[in-house]
Amino acid sequence: MARRSRDWNEGLAEDLQDPEFARQFLTAAVEDGVPLKIALAKVIRATGVKEFSESVGMPSPNVLRAINPKHNPTQETLERLLKPFGLRIGLAQIKPRRKGRAA
Repeated sequence: MARRSRDWNEGLAEDLQDPEFARQFLTAAVEDGVPLKIALAKVIRATGVKEFSESVGMPSPNVLRAINPKHNPTQETLERLLKPFGLRIGLAQIKPRRKGRAA
């Protein structure tokens, strides 16, 4: 069983090399309630922290600090990390739930 899990993770890591797949992965993960930093960390680690940090022009320790659950990156830092995927942070209105009507 460990073999199948490892193969699945390896396959996902390969798929995450494609920026379009990574964008869809990040979007779907956040929509499913996965914290942005956790999803972003998975994508960055699949790419390789050193390679990713070079692509965004940020030192590797800063990238690692930004995706560390114990740290709170600025919006500017998150935007910088999301830019290679064609994503940015935004706001969306929450629609109030309609209360059920009596029959």
